[in-house]
Order: sequence, then structure tokens, then C-alpha cells
Amino acid sequence: MKNFGKVVALNGASFTVGDREIYGLIGPNGAGKTTTLRILGTLLSPTSGSAEIFGTDVEKDPDKIREIISYLPEEAGAYQNLSGFEYLEFMAGFYSDSERQIDEIIDEGVKISGLDERLDERIKGYSKGMNRRLLLARALMMRPRLAILDEPTSGLDVLHASHVRRMIKEYVDEQGVTVLLSSHNMLEVEYMCHRVALMDEGVIIAEGRPKGLIEKFGSDNLEQAFMEATRLG
Repeated sequence: MKNFGKVVALNGASFTVGDREIYGLIGPNGAGKTTTLRILGTLLSPTSGSAEIFGTDVEKDPDKIREIISYLPEEAGAYQNLSGFEYLEFMAGFYSDSERQIDEIIDEGVKISGLDERLDERIKGYSKGMNRRLLLARALMMRPRLAILDEPTSGLDVLHASHVRRMIKEYVDEQGVTVLLSSHNMLEVEYMCHRVALMDEGVIIAEGRPKGLIEKFGSDNLEQAFMEATRLG
């Protein structure tokens, strides 16, 4: 549970994410998705209750949690006066003090971003989609055990959103990364996620595989299933 004064942002949300799974928290703005991710990312403390990541309590041992996760907020930014490559190089230095390993992390970031020669340009000239691809590269390039991604494709055009989705799926399938993401785009989540939790007003109202939830509520897609779950709840 998480309260902000008299406002209840989370009201007993409980779920478990499997290893190497893409798990989606979906729902409208204000449903409690970002609050949940911030607690798991050690940026907020719960008012009551607890959370664990791979057996480590988020509140009791935040330093250990930060060693095994990466967190990408919805409104994250990068250093505008650096080039894309310089930004990846700078961030790689936080993950290792070995020059060889740093080079490997940077190479990984270059691949994930898919920005090629645009990495030589200053970030202040990047579009929103280019920025997001660079930030996703930062979040995945050191191969965290858990990547926490808040609205990873929000506001992106089809080309950039498609690249972001493809790289997320690839890093789960090929690199063994576990992903917890939030989105209000339920059709996108239906395509990406192994399992989802439908959230509304700080409560998880339904959970399961996208196809299973669609069948359960007799709907054509996850968006309709959410509307039906909300009505029944």
C-alpha cells in the first residue's frame, strides 16, 4: 500500500513476475502503475507491505537491488550536450572499472540503440524517439536481471516504437533479462507481454496471460477485457 497524504495510490497490489518474463502493468493514468515501479526501483518506500526482487527486500537492502535492476522512468532524459556515444560511454563507466568490459557494454548499447552514425551527434538534436532508444540502450546494455520500464514507447511514432518493442523482446529471449513494464497501451502490451495485471485505482483487478484474460471476459482484445473487468469490479 502507498498513500500520499489522504490519497491512496496503491491499495494492496500483489503480483509475482517469473524469471525471463515480460510482465505488464496496464491501466489508465492514475491507476498506480508508476507508483508500483518507483517502489520496486527503490525511489519510493511503501506505506505498508513489502516487495522483493529475486529474494531481496526492496526496502531493507536497496543497494543490492540497484545492483541487479535497471529503471527507465517515463520522462527520463540524457545529458543534452553529450553525443549519444559519449552518453553510453559515460554510463558504462558506472557498471564496470574494466576497460575491456566497458567497451563490451558500449558495443551492446550501440547495438540496442540502432542509431548508428547518429550516435556521433549531440543528444540535444535528437527526436523523442531517438532519445528513447538511447535510454533503452542504457537500461539494457549491462544486462540487468530485471529491467523496470515505465511506458517505454509512450509518445513514439510507429518506427521508433517498433524498434523499442523488438529490442525488449530480444533481450528477454536471447539474454535472459526479466522485464516489468507499465503501459496504458493495452493493444501493445497484448503483443509484448507473457502475463499482465490489469490495474485500476491502485488495485489489481485481474491477472493472467493476455489471451486468457480476453477469453475470460469474452472480449475481442485486452482493451475490451479491461473495460469488462472494471465494470465487474
